Amino acid sequence: MPLECRARHVNGHVHELQGSVKIAERASDPHNHRFATMTGEARPLGPNNHFHDVQFVTDTYEDHEHAFVGRTSGAIMVGDRHVHFLSDDTAPADGHTHEFRAATFMNDLIGD
Repeated sequence: MPLECRARHVNGHVHELQGSVKIAERASDPHNHRFATMTGEARPLGPNNHFHDVQFVTDTYEDHEHAFVGRTSGAIMVGDRHVHFLSDDTAPADGHTHEFRAATFMNDLIGD
């Protein structure tokens, strides 16, 4: 589904997510990667909360990149909006993984 359609879905919402992974291979080839993506639509988490599926592929460094497939935490209220937290490891590539921690952008920043 095109991004503009996903973002306007009647029963759901998505969040922007971007970040950098932690440095790996400190002794031999220290490097990190960056990522930017949109979450999937909100999915129920208990009676009063929700989470989002997340997938991305990092940028490339010396002919390799890392994939990730997972999900966010439940909603974390920030004023009258919310964010989601995500802490995990990328899939292995080139003999290593990267840890990362990130928070989504707030939902519906310019809405009522």
